[in-house]
Amino acid sequence: MRTAQELSAVALALVALMFNPATPRAQDAAASRLFFEGDMVRGATGGGVFGPVCVLTSQFRRKEQVVWRLRVRDQTGDPLDDKRLKSVVVELSDGQKFPLKFGPHPARGPATDYFWATSWVIPEGYPTGSFSYKVSVTNLQDKIHSWEPFKVGLSQLAVIP
Repeated sequence: MRTAQELSAVALALVALMFNPATPRAQDAAASRLFFEGDMVRGATGGGVFGPVCVLTSQFRRKEQVVWRLRVRDQTGDPLDDKRLKSVVVELSDGQKFPLKFGPHPARGPATDYFWATSWVIPEGYPTGSFSYKVSVTNLQDKIHSWEPFKVGLSQLAVIP
């Protein structure tokens, strides 16, 4: 996740690129950039729920459900749905891939938001430790955009005993 200061710096840089007529290629590059917002929460299904559900966390026990929630925005800040993107996928460092689906949330009851989501129940024998992951988005022109969380152990997905 980016801080407000980082987002402001990125926004100012994009505005400078977009309005500088001497940099048409930079303008094209800025127009093709995507912005990511997302988190991990504990899900309500699986063989064990060890804490409150839908609460931000990066630490999970085996048999718990990890839920990734994501919003992808274009350069104007508009969220991109399943009609404007081909795919959104979370990939773990062990190579497992989990496609995200776009839809209303919460899944049961009246929708209060729409975003991309997927989940994974950690298998009983899965190793403990911190695991990196990345999110890859494929747009309608087959260009792939990627995002990774901070390279800090506490920010990564952690399977704990």
